[in-house]
Amino acid sequence: MRWFEIALVVLTLFTGLVWLLDKLVLAKRRAARQGLLEEGREPVVVDYSKAFFPVLAVVLILRSFVAEPFRIPSNSMMPTLLTGDFILVNKFAYGLRLPITNKKFVALGEPQRGDVVVFRPPHHPDQDWIKRVIGLPGDRIGYHDNQVTVNGRPLAYRSIGVYQGRGNGAEMTGAEELRENLLGREHDVLERTDLPFLDQGEGDWVVPPGHYFVMGDNRDNSEDSRYWGFLPEQNLRGKAFLIWMNFDGGDVDFSRIGNRIP
Repeated sequence: MRWFEIALVVLTLFTGLVWLLDKLVLAKRRAARQGLLEEGREPVVVDYSKAFFPVLAVVLILRSFVAEPFRIPSNSMMPTLLTGDFILVNKFAYGLRLPITNKKFVALGEPQRGDVVVFRPPHHPDQDWIKRVIGLPGDRIGYHDNQVTVNGRPLAYRSIGVYQGRGNGAEMTGAEELRENLLGREHDVLERTDLPFLDQGEGDWVVPPGHYFVMGDNRDNSEDSRYWGFLPEQNLRGKAFLIWMNFDGGDVDFSRIGNRIP
């Protein structure tokens, strides 16, 4: 989606500059050449720029500073998010950032444990990924035998039952669905207890300043901080908060539309 962001910024700047140049200089020259008191006929590029600039500017402002749509491309956040979910991301929850560079220029808030965040991973800076914040700066995180610990406190789990997947998520049928209590915030996770030889990314970590430890809710099918390290704060894109559409394999699941993301 980064190409779309770059194209949107370039087109907004171009049409805005053409509109401004015409208003300040070109329109007066056309009128002077024709010896008329009113402006002459506008060139096509000016006409289109004046028509599209307000629309492009509104879209750019809303997408950069208010809310941006994303599509879930993988199963790493099941059962919370499914492949084919279209979500909205709050772009001001963690501060206002410039388009393309993602540089923060107004600080408004910081991620909390349990937030589902969209970000650009350090090893794939041109991609947008989504995971859940498990560890804050200074936290000690452990993951052993499907058990997460935060600052020495094991998280509590409650069994929901055997997960029944569908569509692109059918591969997770048979996994155990658990309700995880992340120090007061609850959400569901999946564990593949029927596949004992999976690389679970076990280890212990201390989250450095300015970084976060993120994990997917699909614990045995998620490439996250267990494997590639900590998420820098400057790579954050926003906080996911709403599913506005689900389109998986040609079918629309209307039951997911409007669901908030826990």
